[in-house]
Amino acid sequence: SNKLKFSDGTPVNKDWNRIMTTCFNGASNIVQAGGLACVSDEGFNAMMDLVNYYKENCKLIRTCFTDMGFEVYGGVNAPYVWVGFDGRPSWDVFAEILDKCNLVTTPGSGFGPSGEGFVRVSAFGNRSDVEEAIKRLKDVYG
Repeated sequence: SNKLKFSDGTPVNKDWNRIMTTCFNGASNIVQAGGLACVSDEGFNAMMDLVNYYKENCKLIRTCFTDMGFEVYGGVNAPYVWVGFDGRPSWDVFAEILDKCNLVTTPGSGFGPSGEGFVRVSAFGNRSDVEEAIKRLKDVYG
């Protein structure tokens, strides 16, 4: 709306829009500071330690499902492992894992028709939680 005007009659909205788009055009200061921290030697090493931590979680999850004979994709260069359940509806598998293992996965059908029959398992978690999840999965499916 152009109802609010300066004393000369020009709308305040035009200047307000210019200020807002200039001030908020791009990443916030805290995000920029985080990005700069990652390119320092210390920040880069800390970031890679975290990446490697989650990659190890992926390896544990992949090994768990592979050892149990499941079809497994991903988890090598991404923090998610896709597990096939022999053509079963992904929502049924999700519900079964939730009910029997008390674990939350993501039904593959949420990613489109090609995800049907799969669940996605996240490696974002504490190592002890991942190890506990693996134990529960092996108790039910192993």
